[in-house]
Order: sequence, then structure tokens, then C-alpha cells
Amino acid sequence: MQPHSRRTFLALGLITLTAACTSSNGADPNGAVMPGNKGPGPDPDNPVRLRAIAATDTLLAAYDTALATPGAQTALLQPLRAETAQHRAALAYGMPAASVPPAPTPGTPTATPTHTPATLAALERQTAQSRLTDLGAAQPPLARLLASVAASNALHAAALGAPLDQTPDQPSPTAPPTAAPTPGTSLPALQNALSAEHAAIYGYGVVGAHLPEDQQRADARTAYTAHQSQRDAWQRLLTTLGATPTPAAGGYQLPFPVTDAPTATKLAAHLETRLTTVYADLVAAVPTPQRPTAATALRDCALRAHHWGAPDTPFPGIPEPVPTPTATRQS
Repeated sequence: MQPHSRRTFLALGLITLTAACTSSNGADPNGAVMPGNKGPGPDPDNPVRLRAIAATDTLLAAYDTALATPGAQTALLQPLRAETAQHRAALAYGMPAASVPPAPTPGTPTATPTHTPATLAALERQTAQSRLTDLGAAQPPLARLLASVAASNALHAAALGAPLDQTPDQPSPTAPPTAAPTPGTSLPALQNALSAEHAAIYGYGVVGAHLPEDQQRADARTAYTAHQSQRDAWQRLLTTLGATPTPAAGGYQLPFPVTDAPTATKLAAHLETRLTTVYADLVAAVPTPQRPTAATALRDCALRAHHWGAPDTPFPGIPEPVPTPTATRQS
């Protein structure tokens, strides 16, 4: 519905996000949604989580091997390993201790080939793909976590030197859906994603106007075009479902004044970071055929946020599920 005022708050960060599947989720003391099973009986997510934990353990062992290599880039690798350990803790949260294999001990390399940043980047991308492959088999809260961790794997690959466009093979965000989601609970989340894309497009218009005519402005144009394409995809999908796509507002109030190139790049980072939250929630809200598309959008926004200087986090788009004493990495 069109708002009463043509000037609305910027949708990214100031709108009320649609919560998905919150009634049966556990939560940590800080209120973060957890994937753990809280009811009686076996957790149907356990097979998916055990596969995700095994893939994470392979990564941890590879980092330990790389860190034990003479001349290892410790300052780069140690924070990435610490974040990978946080992924493992989140994936294992709520599982009986006896069912979770022991984690590799830090500093104890296994009998694996020597790992370099390039081979670690390839392994991070491979691990991200395995998370996304399991999206359809997971319950919504775990699917949300898997998509977030896959985005973090992509950020790790970028930190290790992989080009930002070398990401796991996934359907294009603008590709036609393979099956239409069931109208109902997914519609508010889809409309919310569309509203957020409207706001991002407006925001990038402001960003581009304050950047010099150089590579930064070219990057802003590329991001602007990507968000237009994603907006169009959501509009088509909503129309297919028989819903009226939410129109763009006439204007949006920015979260802070944008007056020069530094504040413009800060706004771009803000836009992309807020969109990761929108898309993490969307992964949990839509039916399984649409989860890869939402997860791809989450990953792409996380990579663009990284490009614009936003600090990386272990769980793009969601609060940290398992508090740990390890400091998070700053890009």
C-alpha cells in the first residue's frame, strides 16, 4: 500500500521486517534466532546439520594446516579460522553433545595437502555451495543460518584473494522461479524485499551523484543495475502470485546526510548491509524452490557491502547465534 506521505523512511534499516517462523524457534540470551530443536523427539534437521558440521570441520583442518606452514599469513588466517569455529558452534547449537563429532583442535594440523590462501579460497567456495545445496532439506530457521554462513564463506574467499565474482554457481536472482511459492506467509516477506529494493535503488541514485567519475561511480552504477534487476524479479514473481507489487515511494529519508564521496560510500555500505537482513529473513519465509534465489541475493549484498567498506561479520544478515569470546574480523 502506498504510504500516506510521499517521503518515507529509508526502507533499509527503518522498516519493520517480517519475521518468519518465530513461534517455535529457540533463542540465545541475546535474542538471536537459533536453529536448534526444542521439542520432543529427534530433530529433523540433524542430518543437514551434521553434513554442515563435517564440511566446516574440513575447513577448520585446512586452516590449521595452513597456519602450521612456515611463513603462514597468520594475521589473515587466524580471524578466518575463528569465524569458521563460530559457524560450527552455531550449526551444532542444541544438538546432543554425543551426536556431534569433536572439532579439530586448533594448532594441530591433519595429514592433508599443504594449503595456500588460493586453495583455502577454493575450499571456502566449495563449502558455501554445499550449504546452499542443503537449503531445501532444512527447516526455515536452519535454512536462514545456512544461507548466512554461505555468505560468510564467500566473504572469506574474497578475503583470501578470490575475485568477488568468483562465487558458487547459483541461479541468477533475475531468473524465473522454478516453482511459484504458495501465496500467504511468503507474500509479506516478498513485498518487504521489493520495498527494500525500491529504497536501495533510490539510495544508489544519491550515492552515484556524490562520487567522482571514476571506478567508484562505475561500481555504483553496476550495483544500481543489479538492484533494478532484483526489483524487477520480485515484481514479476508477485504479479505471478496474483499480488499487486508494492510501488516505490516518491522519496526516502536517508539515515544520515550524504554530502561527499566518503558519506556516499558509507551509504552504499549501509544499504547493502541492511539488505542482507532482508534476504536472510526471506530465505526463511519462502518455500524451498525460492530459497537459493534469496540466498544468492544475501550473498551478493554481503559481497557488495564488503566492497564498500562495511565490516564483515561471521553471520551476514542475522545476529550471532552463539556468543564467543573471539573478536570478529574487520575488513
